[in-house]
Amino acid sequence: MSYKRLWVLLEGSDDERFFEKIKPTFEKKFDFVQSWKYAQEPPKKTRNFLKSIKSMKSAYLFWADINSLPCISAKKDATKKIFSRRLDEDNIIVIIKEIESWYLAGLDNRSCKEIGISSFSNTDEITKERFNSLIPKKYDSRIDFMIEILKRFSIETAKKKNRSFNYFMVKAS
Repeated sequence: MSYKRLWVLLEGSDDERFFEKIKPTFEKKFDFVQSWKYAQEPPKKTRNFLKSIKSMKSAYLFWADINSLPCISAKKDATKKIFSRRLDEDNIIVIIKEIESWYLAGLDNRSCKEIGISSFSNTDEITKERFNSLIPKKYDSRIDFMIEILKRFSIETAKKKNRSFNYFMVKAS
């Protein structure tokens, strides 16, 4: 049996915090699971890192928020243009709309009530700004709020409430 590695290339700290919560799911399938933040690096460094991942024959997934682009294929094209034409389109995971939508997707009605927000049946349209507007005053910071969400986060609930999260989970398993 060969040694299996998975790299997940993320934009930033909010993505990394989220990934750490769900990482144990992937550690069941892979011998080595690691994230790497690309947004703080020059694109050339990311391109070189992707080359090394491919040369090791490691699996990888590249997360990117859709932000204001009109569709998934436009985001994948834009990502490939910046980071590498050789970036496998199937390995680009487009988060709709932003990582904050994935955080909220994992909350059931009871968890929403516990943290002091309204519940959502679908989080596909949640933006960073909308997320920030939901933060109850009882939390000292945005990060505290995110940590409280992750304490209650359910992968199964999130797969039902956010189609890009569900796609990611299917793709990565």
